[in-house]
Amino acid sequence: MKQLALKIDVDTYRGTREGVPRLVETLKRHGAQATFFFSLGPDHTGRAIWRVFRPGFLSKVSRTSVLEHYGLKTLLYGTLLPGPDIGRGCADILRAVRDAGFEVGIHCYDHIRWQDHVARKGAEWTRREMQRAADRFTEIFGEAPKAHAAAGWQTNRHAMRLTQCMGFGYSSDTRGTHPFIPAWDAEIIACPQLPTTLPTLDELIGRNGVTAENVAQTLLSLTENPPASGHVFTLHAELEGGKLMPVFEQLLAGWKAQGYELVSLRQYLSGLAATLPRHEVMMRGLDGRSGTLAVQG
Repeated sequence: MKQLALKIDVDTYRGTREGVPRLVETLKRHGAQATFFFSLGPDHTGRAIWRVFRPGFLSKVSRTSVLEHYGLKTLLYGTLLPGPDIGRGCADILRAVRDAGFEVGIHCYDHIRWQDHVARKGAEWTRREMQRAADRFTEIFGEAPKAHAAAGWQTNRHAMRLTQCMGFGYSSDTRGTHPFIPAWDAEIIACPQLPTTLPTLDELIGRNGVTAENVAQTLLSLTENPPASGHVFTLHAELEGGKLMPVFEQLLAGWKAQGYELVSLRQYLSGLAATLPRHEVMMRGLDGRSGTLAVQG
């Protein structure tokens, strides 16, 4: 059966408290599996205001109604309001996801800190941030993490090395077309990459005539003829777990009608060939996103 893996990025305190339980209930009702990647430290979403100076950021904000999806309080965390500690304040919710039978992994420790700075940071900074996330994960779940998905598809050479050194079974840090073994400047990283293969809802809405009303059909048209390796779709607890939940339910029903098995990334990995092709990881722009991100070369 052709597979479509659901990767759920959880970026904020509100997304964890409100979006995650709604997504768990919806996935169970549809008989779908997924992997949840959690931000585990402070929510400093308000500090993203500095992205206003990045090319394309204002247009993305205007298209996707950030205030509507994230809420005013979240947009003040880390500036006018102290950022709540997600891992400490929501540990019971995180464990409930695992106890409901879903795979869990690391997204990051501080989402804004990672997404805005990792591309320019060195080995020690990168190791410290990833270790903080791993330690908090172990504190919450009682076992070491086995999967990683970089916040904002932002990474560097040192982070890629650490996905191998920290013993992750796979990582999903990139955008691309099919699973691969990553290389950075010809250095092979022995940790499979399971890239996001489909555009996200916030990349589609507001562009080329796509609206919240027709975005599900737009995305379903892209999955009608699947590649041999299937697809990975990234959703966000703040969007599909909030006001875009009706769109997500349309997608779940549509994908099942197209004959997909909706799986976690771990299940998806287990169905792949034993030997994966090698591809360079590159930093470049992507339609609908501001700045550059890690892409399969």
